[in-house]
Amino acid sequence: MVDPHVENPKSPKYYVKQYLTKIKDDLKGKIVIDMPAGNGVTTEILLELGSKVEAFDLFPEYFLVKDIKCKKADINSGLPLPGDYADYIICQEGIEHFNDQIKAFAEFNRVLKMGGKLIITTPSYSNLAARLSYSLFETEAFHKLMPPNEIDSVWFGDKLNKKIYYGHIFLIGIQKMRTLGRVSGFKIKEIIFMRINKTALLLFPFQYPFILISSFYTYLKAMKKNKGIDRKSMKAVYSEQLRLNISPKILIDRHTFIVFEKEFASENVYDHLLSLTKPIGDIL
Repeated sequence: MVDPHVENPKSPKYYVKQYLTKIKDDLKGKIVIDMPAGNGVTTEILLELGSKVEAFDLFPEYFLVKDIKCKKADINSGLPLPGDYADYIICQEGIEHFNDQIKAFAEFNRVLKMGGKLIITTPSYSNLAARLSYSLFETEAFHKLMPPNEIDSVWFGDKLNKKIYYGHIFLIGIQKMRTLGRVSGFKIKEIIFMRINKTALLLFPFQYPFILISSFYTYLKAMKKNKGIDRKSMKAVYSEQLRLNISPKILIDRHTFIVFEKEFASENVYDHLLSLTKPIGDIL
């Protein structure tokens, strides 16, 4: 199968291939879930690297790799896999199409082994160009696209099962993605820089000083305000959020590429989250 996108530096597939090749020694012999698998280009790369790949997609009829079957799966209904099964899950350009993202994260947690990796790529909703577009017209690209709507954002459907494949209705910024990961038992292991958004780069020297001042002010105010929470835990959370918000790479990157690591099993997430917050009696 030949897909020109994997050799095109303008495509996320190019950077995913680079990353997978970089970690090829760890991928060899590992169980990797490709969801959504799309046309199968990433599945094929993983097979070449020696992984034990299982491909899933809501529309498997678009899958083109002959050596492996792509199974039909809807993330909202769960993957037809046992718990603690996979070493890696790759969700490439998929999360922005999922209408229940926290449910998707929970399902990824269920399927992954402890310490397993969740690789997510998605169009950046955190770079400066995306922020400007949202403020002007709540759109992904104000000079090119209308805001999400029922004409442009319904890409295609499955008449038999009444399933609709939505476009970029559910775009997600890095702060929200981090939080969804944390409340689902994941931590950020690595953030990969892909390529520069030229508009974001142009905006950077004008907006960055204000972002720095505002971010540090908000951080310091939050640290003083929440006195009933363990200070060490609070500082760890807020500091990570601060670093993400003032990262020049995130502010100018065209895409978001995050590697999460499963830190807690689903059944232990509840207790972990409560250990970070005020006692229940203080909230109710």
